[in-house]
Amino acid sequence: MRLNRRHNGAHHAVLTQAAAGELESQTLYFEQDDNDQAVDGMTRDDLERHQVWIYVVAIVCGLAAGSFVGELAPLFEALLWPLLATLLYATFVQVPLLHLREAFRDKRYLLAALLGNFVLIPLLVWLALPLLPDDPALHLGVMLVLLVPCTDWFITFTQLGRGSTARAIAITPVNLLLQLLLLPFYIWLFMPASELDAGRLTMSMLPAALTLIVLPLLLAGLTEAWIAPLKERAMWREKLAWWPVPLLAAVVFLIAGAQVGTVISAGPALLSVLPVFITFLLLAALMARGLTCWLQLPMETGRTLAFTMGTRNSFVVLPLALALPAGWETTVVVIVFQSLIELFGMTFYLWWIPQRLFKTTITD
Repeated sequence: MRLNRRHNGAHHAVLTQAAAGELESQTLYFEQDDNDQAVDGMTRDDLERHQVWIYVVAIVCGLAAGSFVGELAPLFEALLWPLLATLLYATFVQVPLLHLREAFRDKRYLLAALLGNFVLIPLLVWLALPLLPDDPALHLGVMLVLLVPCTDWFITFTQLGRGSTARAIAITPVNLLLQLLLLPFYIWLFMPASELDAGRLTMSMLPAALTLIVLPLLLAGLTEAWIAPLKERAMWREKLAWWPVPLLAAVVFLIAGAQVGTVISAGPALLSVLPVFITFLLLAALMARGLTCWLQLPMETGRTLAFTMGTRNSFVVLPLALALPAGWETTVVVIVFQSLIELFGMTFYLWWIPQRLFKTTITD
């Protein structure tokens, strides 16, 4: 499909339908069909719809545990790392890492996603940083969490928001690999040398990046290679798809319990980033609408673009933030806070995106 804005209407429709059909057939293997399978009366859809409240309860319980039983903090910190590694492994298994080429079947959507996630969003973050208090840890937290597009619940919200699940699945390995490659460059580019002790921070984050990101990523790739030959093995991916929500709840519980003092003292800082995170959600969707018009994408594809630009990969960068030296604890709190704001924002997206901003018309 050529990247050309002057398509004949009927020919464009045929090409779009053909590309969509190809994408659906190629990515069907990664669609999780166990959402309707209930465990003790709950489906995975139910779990994912209510996940924001699960995380809020987990944080409140963690703060209570850390406040009343302060000696638990070392235990919480020790449990945090293996839980994070397991969470990232379960998340990466859902990404079609060995099917990278599927993302290139719809070239206009790929172009829109790359421009949105890796050009426009970084530009938006760069413009937002001067509006924040002069706190390097706060700036780093905002950068870490807003510069990495989501590769997990973005697919769920795309489905709920009447987007193209096939395209959402196809773009995830591109988003994941590019964010891991470009994040160090963005941090170096956006953060002044006076605020960033590059050598010290790199030495702190490198072990976490290798053990908690690269290793789970490699294991997920091996798992996908093991699953691929036999359809019966897909049940393991389906079972692992239930893990991220309870694991992330356990992670935020441990973070709140281990860093209760930091969470409480970071209150003013969190209030300062709240308008930035809310504005980000609004502008990300509006930029997606602009790209959809410019590249003449179907409304369904435009909704998918809005969800990939509006959701961020908060828990993938959590290991990097947790590995920072003393004095940078606010970075962790900012990342967790953004994930909660985002989840509340997704409830607004699920109304705004399909019913207002990307409303289907008779001519679409």
